[in-house]
Amino acid sequence: MRSVFVTGSTGYIGRPLIGALLDRGDAVHALVRPGSEHRLPAGATPHAGDALDAATFAAAIPRGATVVHLVGTPHPNPSKAAEFERVDLQSIRATTTAARDAGAAHIVYVSVAHPAPMMRAYIAARSAGEALVRATGIPSTILRPWYVLGPGHTWPYVLVPIYALLRVLPRTRDTARRLGLVTRAQMVDALAHAVANPPAGVRIVEVPEIAAPSRS
Repeated sequence: MRSVFVTGSTGYIGRPLIGALLDRGDAVHALVRPGSEHRLPAGATPHAGDALDAATFAAAIPRGATVVHLVGTPHPNPSKAAEFERVDLQSIRATTTAARDAGAAHIVYVSVAHPAPMMRAYIAARSAGEALVRATGIPSTILRPWYVLGPGHTWPYVLVPIYALLRVLPRTRDTARRLGLVTRAQMVDALAHAVANPPAGVRIVEVPEIAAPSRS
């Protein structure tokens, strides 16, 4: 049985990911805000703590576990630059500290596709998060989605025809692929696959691989 510790466990991706991990028999430990334990899928072990403070949850991470970091500012946009520093960057700083102190065997981190002509503050915070993950020396998988489509996150569907055109044009093909759209189901599948397949060093998973229809 694989031990997995998930931050951001009651969020947009956290809940369905935990359900998928439990369905295949993983032992899931979840960091939650005090009082939010009831929002977890049945079968997950809750641990109340503060995602911005490693001291509140490091002891809850099983030794040798995979740590999946999903904490972040909801619906990121350029007006939330301060939140990216306060929440996104501080939370991965806390998680890498806790993972190292707990003797975790694998870190899975959701970053963002880059470079990109927009969302500079968000990309800067997530890139700094990647550097913190690398600095631990723990085998790590870094996923780089651009936008994850799903319930409450549907407006980019109007861009699908534009993306199709950009993928055809030679000058824009690579950018359109790197900054493509993925679904929440694809993201959950890619994360579950990452948990089950830790690398020897650091592995980067870009949008085309996240959107892959099947994985070996």
